[in-house]
Amino acid sequence: MDILRRAANPWDQEVLLGIGWDLFWWAVAAGAVFVVVHTLLVWRLSRRAATRPPTATPGGAADATAVPPRVVRHSLGSRLFHWSMALAMLVLLGTAFVPVMGFRFDWVTIHWVAGLVLIATVAYHVVRATFFQSPRAIWVGARDVREGARELRHLLGVGEAPLVKPGKYAVGNKLYHHGAAAATLAAIATGVLMMVRIDTPLFTQDPYLLGDATWGMVYVLHGAAGVLLVLMVIAHVYFAVRPEKRWQTRAMIKGWITREEYLEEHDTSRWPLPAGEGSGEGEPATGDRVPVSAGG
Repeated sequence: MDILRRAANPWDQEVLLGIGWDLFWWAVAAGAVFVVVHTLLVWRLSRRAATRPPTATPGGAADATAVPPRVVRHSLGSRLFHWSMALAMLVLLGTAFVPVMGFRFDWVTIHWVAGLVLIATVAYHVVRATFFQSPRAIWVGARDVREGARELRHLLGVGEAPLVKPGKYAVGNKLYHHGAAAATLAAIATGVLMMVRIDTPLFTQDPYLLGDATWGMVYVLHGAAGVLLVLMVIAHVYFAVRPEKRWQTRAMIKGWITREEYLEEHDTSRWPLPAGEGSGEGEPATGDRVPVSAGG
């Protein structure tokens, strides 16, 4: 397997050209293995639960009559960000890796335009999350680490302690968010640098901005971020279509979850609904901005 691609420059010096394309196929294979293994673990867990059902600790005692029939999980702004970013990401990954499969087309312009869309969506999200929401809701703390370890042991069939209900976001959601954020920011930073090497209305083309060795590292980091995002997209789509997770997928489409889902899936003390917001079908309550004291 070729991990890195190299070539000789005009001075007969070996320089990096980027990651080896085999890594893309290894990422696809790793995603497929993850899907199969996780599916088998959940199936085994369900068989065990048929004879010894696992229970989750209550953690919150919200009055069901005080919760409206629909609870907003994702506001319109959050959903627009998510789907805009998802579309940009799929276009970027498609234009990056489809040519590797042998499908030739003029992909460069499509790629950098989709990159600009991605940058705009990420900038919008950073501003909105920093100034209009509570970033603490997505932070991973010591409590999340303990609960994540308990969930992993439970999935592997070696944990006997009851699971704990999360706040708005479970530890898996938080870890995925941070991993995707790191890979996306790495792809954006290196992608902006690479745009200097092509002719666009935004930059004056300057292929000599960096030395050959530095450009090689930029290509490698950009490609590695892309491969990691391929794996993360596979996992994200897999969880989105799993039967027990479809309520979350619906929430990202319609914005709300039901009263029963809110009470069953969440610790209401860690995701409290703002008082006085929402009293029925037409006025759903919202938990989009979680108080700082109630971080997940």
